[in-house]
Amino acid sequence: MQDFTATLSRYGQRVERALEHWLPPADRSPTRLHEAMRYAALAPGKRLRPTLVYAAGGALGAAPELLDAPAAAVELIHAYSLVHDDLPAMDDDDLRRGRPTCHKAYDEATAILVGDGLQTLAFEVLAQGPACDDATRVAMLATLATASGSAGMVGGQALDLAATGQRLALAALEQLHLCKTGALIRASIRLGVLAAGAGATPIATQLDHYGRCLGLAFQVQDDILDVVGDTAVLGKPQGSDEDNDKSTYPALLGLEGARAAAEALHAEALANLANGAVDFSVLRALADYVITRQK
Repeated sequence: MQDFTATLSRYGQRVERALEHWLPPADRSPTRLHEAMRYAALAPGKRLRPTLVYAAGGALGAAPELLDAPAAAVELIHAYSLVHDDLPAMDDDDLRRGRPTCHKAYDEATAILVGDGLQTLAFEVLAQGPACDDATRVAMLATLATASGSAGMVGGQALDLAATGQRLALAALEQLHLCKTGALIRASIRLGVLAAGAGATPIATQLDHYGRCLGLAFQVQDDILDVVGDTAVLGKPQGSDEDNDKSTYPALLGLEGARAAAEALHAEALANLANGAVDFSVLRALADYVITRQK
């Protein structure tokens, strides 16, 4: 795990250099918008989604230089989603990772525009960044668009809002999170696979299933940490699903049942990496990290 932490840090630093390259300078007009975009996109974070791009693509032989643009693009989409998720009309959070959320550091209108700007910049990065060929570039654009839209992350957010105050069945909760959280995680892996020229191979299907399991395991662990993690030491964390009257895995399965579900998803994810011809050690370590993290 120590080696993986160093790997996570290395990939994080690499994608942050890419973000620095693509984000508009803070002194370029409109300066307040660009300053706020940088505030949101360069905020401290684990950079798990870019790590998936680098790990999947690197395992299949893609040069890091071909992975920088998709890694930056997926992180820009993730950053935009957090800015909008924190807004008063959504989860209404004042803090994220110990810092004021974008609409608190600036204002609500600016935060909405920041999300819009980061989202569109993600597609500019993919359109202009290096790619193997035009067909690969188009496939990357389609992958990120589908994962980000109403069939993916945005649709999942809509399902989440509609489910407030309701007790969802387990299948409905899984579908919600396969869209809201899982779609972008799966897209991250797919982008790395595409950059490596392996988009139409059996191993792409294996890695997609790994991503599906990883995305659900990530959410189950998030729900568990809302109950027992570091942020719950002083009571329920601000903006938690329990606070917002939403269904969670511990609420449906009990705490031990949720832990068992996370372990089962973890095992299934690892089973899809059983390929002696490819070194998937980083993806294995990432799956371990997802279900053992404490925040």
